[in-house]
Amino acid sequence: MTYSLDPLDPDAAARVAAFGDVPPMRVRGLAAVRAAIEAAPLPDDMPDMAAITDAMVGQHVPVRIYRPTEASGQPVLVYFHGGGLVMGSNHSFEPLARVLASASGAVVVAVDYRLAPEYPPPAQFDDAYAATDWVSSHAEELDVDAGRLVVVGDSAGGSLAAGVALAARDRGGPAVFAQVLMYPGLDRDMTTPSITLLADAPMLSRDDIEFLHELAELGESETDPYLVPACATDLTGLPQAIVVTAGCDPIRDWGERYAARLCAAGVQTTLTRYPGMYHGFLMRSEATARGRLAVAEIGGILRAKFAHPLRF
Repeated sequence: MTYSLDPLDPDAAARVAAFGDVPPMRVRGLAAVRAAIEAAPLPDDMPDMAAITDAMVGQHVPVRIYRPTEASGQPVLVYFHGGGLVMGSNHSFEPLARVLASASGAVVVAVDYRLAPEYPPPAQFDDAYAATDWVSSHAEELDVDAGRLVVVGDSAGGSLAAGVALAARDRGGPAVFAQVLMYPGLDRDMTTPSITLLADAPMLSRDDIEFLHELAELGESETDPYLVPACATDLTGLPQAIVVTAGCDPIRDWGERYAARLCAAGVQTTLTRYPGMYHGFLMRSEATARGRLAVAEIGGILRAKFAHPLRF
């Protein structure tokens, strides 16, 4: 693995500069960080959808369903947003949900899981698994293909997606066709070279990561593989994977190590590191050339997998 301090791409650097000198999350406080992410303006040119509807899983898990076309029986992505398990919503991450639907041609079911610290872990994983099971069991009603159900997440949502894939394997369902892990927060190892090298990275610093971990405290569950997928000792039998990392992201090693372990376990895995990109660059993918490329590549790979499904 190569360790280097990638320079930001010019458009990524311009976006970072536009935010100005942003204090660490710990200094700003959770309430202010949450408010800022929800107040961020949505792009004017988000992809149009044929339909957007809301539903409820159980008593407390809202989902938003994005249909890029009116076609029946399409694949489905169960999407878990980022935000360190403590912030973010289907509103603030709507741009990513829409571009994933448009690029892949799949229906996207975005999950508004409960947030820590008000709801400590494993509430987030429980909601993610329940939503995935609900989509699978309601596939006919939702008019989607349960045989091509993909779990998808960015950052902390990537950890949820990986955890759901592990649990679905261990529990005998629901069937997961593939997993898409975008700069995933799969680990709690703060000694990796990328975290050391990129401790003061823009958008996400080492101190920010530590603050988020404190808010989503795992306690005795810190080695639970469904909550910290890097702790899983056996990755065999997991669904095929697409793993995306960013060159200027302190947690890039977490995703790349997990991808290497998936490959070693015989899981078909595509790993792409986007140099010059910061953590979270797909939240507003339209803002950078590599962001637009990454969405197109993720969508293209998914379309290929959907067209040529492996049924074994």
